[in-house]
Amino acid sequence: MERKHWIDNLRWATVLLVLFYHVVYFYNNKGVFGGIGGFGDYPQCKQYQDVVLYALYPFFMPLLFLLAGIGARYALQKQPGREWIKSRTRKLLVPSTIGLFVFQWMTGYFNSMKPLLIGENMADGLPAFAKYIIWAISGMGPLWFVQVLWLLCLVLLLVRAIDRKDRFYNFCGKANYVLVILLGVLFWVGEQTLIKHPRPESFDGLVNLYKPLFYLIPFLLGYFVFAHDEVQEKLEKAWIPLMACAVASGIVLVVSTFGQDYTSPQYLGSPLNCLYGWLMCLAMMGWFKARFNRTGTFAGYMTRSSYGIYVVHYLVIVSLGYMMKVHTSLAPWMMYVVLFVAVMLLSPTIYEVLRRIPFVRWCVLGERKQ
Repeated sequence: MERKHWIDNLRWATVLLVLFYHVVYFYNNKGVFGGIGGFGDYPQCKQYQDVVLYALYPFFMPLLFLLAGIGARYALQKQPGREWIKSRTRKLLVPSTIGLFVFQWMTGYFNSMKPLLIGENMADGLPAFAKYIIWAISGMGPLWFVQVLWLLCLVLLLVRAIDRKDRFYNFCGKANYVLVILLGVLFWVGEQTLIKHPRPESFDGLVNLYKPLFYLIPFLLGYFVFAHDEVQEKLEKAWIPLMACAVASGIVLVVSTFGQDYTSPQYLGSPLNCLYGWLMCLAMMGWFKARFNRTGTFAGYMTRSSYGIYVVHYLVIVSLGYMMKVHTSLAPWMMYVVLFVAVMLLSPTIYEVLRRIPFVRWCVLGERKQ
């Protein structure tokens, strides 16, 4: 099978969007969990730069799962399921478990420092080893994505066992434009699986973060529907009207909801959010299929390296972002600029260093010998 460069390019381009998102997210003032806080409380300080968060959050992670489903289909056409899940375990599960104790504990350290803004540190008074365990576990950061993806890979093997003769897969390849659009209803159904009123003392918030039932939908749609050349060609031909509709719905969504917690179950389950998220997934695939189905030196490097950059990038965000806000008097716009440039330059640098260290590259990046 000829390599589909547009899928590679869309994957690493989406990873770059994740990096950009995290730069803005780290200083958001909309009450979204995980950042260090903004430069004034909403609504007195609106921070219009947070529009980036409202524009990206509804679609970029579902799109990554969708592309992963397409990639899973192509990979399983070339190797048996046992070998595939073995490689997925090394690439996904090892960095998000063992890698926490080798590298991501540093992210956890800075996560524990953020409460200093309100006068306390969650690790104060604990023995050094206990602090290390807390830092490692709380250093998960964006690696929730790879943990969920590994779990969905296991589910896919069970689904494949049911559809051994590819009857359902072949049926899905006949999807027309109307059906492809209407698949967005499944997108909405998936969002309804979130816990609407999470209990603070429970793991409800963690379930809403991981959203395995929701992300299972784009993953399986990628495998069964969008891995077909015929469906990809339909998206390619319709990418302009799809993008126009996506942008229009996105503008309405942002204008009508700016200031709300865009990660809340109520927000994510709204029909408008689901419409925008689904249309953007379709439009992005069609756009890249039509305009970016080629490769080059930079694209080839990003295809090989974007996963490793994703794994290590949040340490740059949380460490430098924290240090600038707590220990400098830089203007807010300057913090955004410095943090954006740093994460784009330092993340590949850190990745290149780690991949050259034996054993560490296996623990942190899931890579074997070069």
